[in-house]
Amino acid sequence: MKFGPLPLAECDSAILAHTVKMASDTFKKGRVLNAEDVEKLRAAGFSHAMAAKLEDGDMHEDPAANALAEACVGTGARAAAAFTGRANLISEVHGVVLAEPDRVNAVNSVDEALTIATVPHYSIVRPRQMVATIKVIPFSAPKAAVEGAVRRAKAHGMPLVSVIPFFDKPVGLIQTWAESTKESVLDKTTQTIKDRLASFRSHLKREIRVPHNTQSVSGALMTLLDDHCHPILIIGASAIVDRRDVIPAAIVHAGGVIERFGMPVDPGNLMLLAYHNDTAVVGAPGCARSPKTNGFDWVLARLCCEIPIGRADIQAMGAGGLLTDIVARPFPRSAEDEHDDAPAAANIAAVILAGGKSSRAGGVNKLLATLGGKPLIAHVADAMLATTARPVVVVTGHQEEAVRNALGARNVHFVHNPNYADGLSTSLRTGIAKLAEIAPDADGALVALGDMPRVKAKQIDKILSAFAPHEGRSICVPTFGGKRGNPVLWSKEFFAAMMAVAGDTGGRHLIGEHADAVCDVAMDDDAIFVDVDTPEALAAIGAVATR
Repeated sequence: MKFGPLPLAECDSAILAHTVKMASDTFKKGRVLNAEDVEKLRAAGFSHAMAAKLEDGDMHEDPAANALAEACVGTGARAAAAFTGRANLISEVHGVVLAEPDRVNAVNSVDEALTIATVPHYSIVRPRQMVATIKVIPFSAPKAAVEGAVRRAKAHGMPLVSVIPFFDKPVGLIQTWAESTKESVLDKTTQTIKDRLASFRSHLKREIRVPHNTQSVSGALMTLLDDHCHPILIIGASAIVDRRDVIPAAIVHAGGVIERFGMPVDPGNLMLLAYHNDTAVVGAPGCARSPKTNGFDWVLARLCCEIPIGRADIQAMGAGGLLTDIVARPFPRSAEDEHDDAPAAANIAAVILAGGKSSRAGGVNKLLATLGGKPLIAHVADAMLATTARPVVVVTGHQEEAVRNALGARNVHFVHNPNYADGLSTSLRTGIAKLAEIAPDADGALVALGDMPRVKAKQIDKILSAFAPHEGRSICVPTFGGKRGNPVLWSKEFFAAMMAVAGDTGGRHLIGEHADAVCDVAMDDDAIFVDVDTPEALAAIGAVATR
């Protein structure tokens, strides 16, 4: 890759390294310059531009990031489309992340241009949380390096990053009591365990309370085994202090095998892991009575995900195992408590404007014209539903019932705009108002036109990936050949302004008024321009109109 102050004669297809402001225009960092851009720079008095130019053997940052992301992503996660050389891996389930440090380090050692950062191995995450990010540092990476990193990411026949979901495990609990034990303490412990299990999507199937002696504990264990509880938790009136203590002795008496006593995690040191055939039996440390995070959580989470855990796994928990300074969680633990600080992907909703009169379409409703046997509005809805944008709101107006019928049982929310004849802005306002009702926590809204059937899910994904208000990308607009099209993604900060638009122009003027917040997202084709307003336009795309 050539990089530096390149003469303008060499800048066609070069990537601008820094934002350039001119009297009449602004070219942002990362813009791929074309001949028209070069002439604007020359007219503005520039003779050179600080830019990068790819050479043979180079791979542009976005394809490179996409290739590595697809190689890294496993079950329970998805790879978001790359933008500015960054591709994020997002959890699709509530579960535990597998991201072995040695394998992450192996990928990062291939070339300094290629990086992957993950949440810690065995982190607990929820849907939409980011679990890893791939970043190509410069504007390109050597193709050979990308191929090498991909090979390492796929080593051992398994992806580098996966999220294993929690299963609904029927858990058994044994609590032992001594003469001084208060019933209220046992009751409180039961509730804490129930809350803890609920946060792992499991449930307490049965609890047995017995005196703190080997015979009683052994009998209770056999009862829970016969009742098909798994795993089984034992919380003693007195902490386990030796492999020959009451609880481990009871497990052995019942036919179990001690796997490991003690763990290098604090709180949680005095934990015991055993197995009775395939059923895990956990002698819980005293801190299991508390809702605070402790080593018991680490073991229980893996068991609820059916991730194998044994002696070596526990002894490997020491690095990062000092939990004393973790901020206490509120009591009692809620099933909705987060277990990890991994950032969440933006929560983007979608609005499809489908209320127009089709006044230029020759007496037909263009949205009901068929392409490949499917109504145009259905093409748009299916593309949107193939992305993560949720909820999807469809604004109806003209021929409301027919448009609803065209979308059948698709997972969309309808809202009718009775003022559709007054212009596009009325449908936009109706759609944003509906989002405020059903998705008040949405970070942004992707606004699409119902008559653009050639826009595909992968193009929408690229727009979604570009969204980053904290980096100045609050309005994301698709472009082709330097020209802007649809759909447009708007941050929630513009919702109030969108509710004030009027006429038949939508929110296009807001793009000009907030140029510093706009991010142009380059596309590979002109689908972002192809709407079908006329009979000629319908015929051009091969659509069949019905009256």
